[in-house]
Amino acid sequence: EDALYTNVWTPTVDAGAKLPVIVYIHGGGWSRGAGSLPVYDGAALAERAGAVVVNFNYRLGAFGFCGHPALEDPDTGLHTNWGLQDQIALLRWVGENAKAFGGDPANITLVGTSAGGASTWQLALHPQTRPLLRRIISVSQAHVWSPYLSLTPDDATAVFDALAAAQGVSVKNLKEVPADRIRDWWVGQFALPRSQRVVKSGRQYRGPVLDPVLLPAFDVNQPIPDIPTISIYTSTEGSFFTGPHAPDPQPQPTDAASLHAAFRDILEQGVSPLSDATVADAVAVYADSARQDGRPTDPLSLWTELWGDALIRHGILAFTRRATIERRAPLYLMEYAHPVKPPYFGVPHESTSPFLFGTYAHPSNVAKFGDGPKERETSAAFMDLVAEFVHGRAPASPRLPQWDPVGQDLRQLVLRDGAGTIATPTKTTQLGVLDAVQWGK
Repeated sequence: EDALYTNVWTPTVDAGAKLPVIVYIHGGGWSRGAGSLPVYDGAALAERAGAVVVNFNYRLGAFGFCGHPALEDPDTGLHTNWGLQDQIALLRWVGENAKAFGGDPANITLVGTSAGGASTWQLALHPQTRPLLRRIISVSQAHVWSPYLSLTPDDATAVFDALAAAQGVSVKNLKEVPADRIRDWWVGQFALPRSQRVVKSGRQYRGPVLDPVLLPAFDVNQPIPDIPTISIYTSTEGSFFTGPHAPDPQPQPTDAASLHAAFRDILEQGVSPLSDATVADAVAVYADSARQDGRPTDPLSLWTELWGDALIRHGILAFTRRATIERRAPLYLMEYAHPVKPPYFGVPHESTSPFLFGTYAHPSNVAKFGDGPKERETSAAFMDLVAEFVHGRAPASPRLPQWDPVGQDLRQLVLRDGAGTIATPTKTTQLGVLDAVQWGK
């Protein structure tokens, strides 16, 4: 468990400065990723924002977001969500040490993408960490719920029982098993068809498990954070999962029958069983919505849309609507719409990070994201928004129109090609498919 490493960047400033602090939580489906990846290099963001930038590693996989009573810590009484515990510990560490890096411990903005975006939201609600935070930026956050993105507590226990049995040890002795054996079993178990797995929840990812201290309820059953928030989603979240180099590649639908099966596979990860008529209606709504908007109606494009809506966009827009009713704090909504380069397509999930950090031109990123004038302007505008926000002002950039907190009409900033427009969300008709099956409830 030698996993807890922190990276800190401080910009060039006068001695004695008290700078805002940006703490970034990387994504990766609660199972992969690291703060040390080149995409998250915080040097450019620290300089442009005039802020201390911190990122870090936290425990992932079986010993990050699962749990078992036999692993209860005698000091804390906790036996789940060690990755979430790591994030809480990191925020406390930043609060205690920010001054040593030129940062203001009373001015911390928590930022995260994907699984990290979900954690950002949860930590803004947690009584141990809410007092440490001044504001949050949640990017492409996958709001956690079961059975889609979380194991139930009973399933978490069953998974650890099965893991220990497969390794020939007791649950208490699992930490003596080499990490690669645990990882391989964990990955292999959840790669099985759902009908063959040990448990029935955690169908897409294994995020935080409900726990009375760490996660007393899923986001949908908690209030909206009472803290200024920027909430961001991409125009085509799903193309990260259906395009080249997808994290868990799957066969692409190519005709009506395989598209129907692909839609069923996604929908039944959250709600099952579903009738053929319900699935057929879902396909028809997505196809009609695309046709009316002049968007592609081929099977890959429709599958991509449902992927992104189910995992990300439906939840973000649903929570945004709640925010306009609860009105606990200003919430700014943004659609990130800057496209990637062929053979990648659309505006995939996680295409925001290279522009937030200014690392789009890094050798590991440039083929996908490019390095032209539009990329430079997009990154500059994105970092401008973040810089103003972390300094306690409304997010703004001289490159962009005025961006106001979201209201009842859900007007948002759309960022593309270094420019921006103010508009209402598109493709909302297709979200009715997920509303109809009580997705995420």
